[in-house]
Amino acid sequence: MPDALKNELLQLVTDAPDLAALEEVRVAALGKKGRVTGLMKELGGLSPDERRERGAALNLLKDEIAAAIDARKADLNTAHLKARLEAERIDVTLPVRPEVEGRIHPISQTIDEIVAIFAEMGFTVADGPDVEDDFHNFTALNFPPGHPARDMHDTFYLPDAGDKKMLLRTHTSPVQVRTMLSKKPPIRVIIPGRTFRSDYDMTHTPMFHQVEGLVIDETTNMGHLKGCLIDFCRAFFDVDDLPLRFRPSFFPFTEPSAEVDIGCSRKGGELKLGNFGDWLEILGCGMVHPNVLEACGVDSTRYQGFAFGMGIERIAMLKYGIPDLRTFFEADLRWLKHYGFVPLDVPSLASGLTR
Repeated sequence: MPDALKNELLQLVTDAPDLAALEEVRVAALGKKGRVTGLMKELGGLSPDERRERGAALNLLKDEIAAAIDARKADLNTAHLKARLEAERIDVTLPVRPEVEGRIHPISQTIDEIVAIFAEMGFTVADGPDVEDDFHNFTALNFPPGHPARDMHDTFYLPDAGDKKMLLRTHTSPVQVRTMLSKKPPIRVIIPGRTFRSDYDMTHTPMFHQVEGLVIDETTNMGHLKGCLIDFCRAFFDVDDLPLRFRPSFFPFTEPSAEVDIGCSRKGGELKLGNFGDWLEILGCGMVHPNVLEACGVDSTRYQGFAFGMGIERIAMLKYGIPDLRTFFEADLRWLKHYGFVPLDVPSLASGLTR
């Protein structure tokens, strides 16, 4: 009886065309009311010797059927996966369909535009790590102990790493420090990159992008800084007569420091950039503080320079009319299709920043 049953059940397992049919075979053979289970229940009415012999044979049958089911299940899964891969195969050598053409994210586009403008002025691009230590992020930039920017409410501190306090950089300024420590003046770099602060609302996100610029040489002065930023803002926003206003301010790493406003109009609840008599703050700048130069191994009696920084999301929102900062990070393809850019339209001052 067990041999005949085994052959019958093994044949059913082999013939099962899919996983559903295989499960039916398993239940019919090994389930609570299955045929093998039923034979196991009959062992109680046998003599001890018969029960021992018959039980061993049924256990062996049960194990063989279970192993056959597992093997068949693996084969069916492999066949199913192969069929699915074949059905969903995509020929990546075919031309892209117009309806699924990718788009460049506005942040990437804006960074490319910034790089294109400053490259014409002789700047090169520098970058650095997202995870920084306290020296590069604060101390070398003339942030004294107890400065509000060091507060846990603003900074993402990482678990202690020995005698170094590690954190996610709160600005791209640490790359200025790394550049001055690794290169001798003259220096002329811009630094686009991600930064992190503990804040989230319509105009703030925990991760955002900044671009900073740094110039160090023997003759650079505040007039050069103003000319550089005026040329950049007029080229970026494509407004030839865009006015800029420099207001005295304070930053630990620059002296003197200034905040920069650009001209605008808010009439009718609509923001329009240009020479309309109103003002909008856009960035911060100043001459590099002598303490920062000395902390980075630069002789402050011989060299001087300027630095500036701005939020990339902010200027992208102003240029492209994007109302909510959070939408930059929501991965909505409809939004990207509306605000995105054609991949092959590389920004340049010769052909135009946006087309």
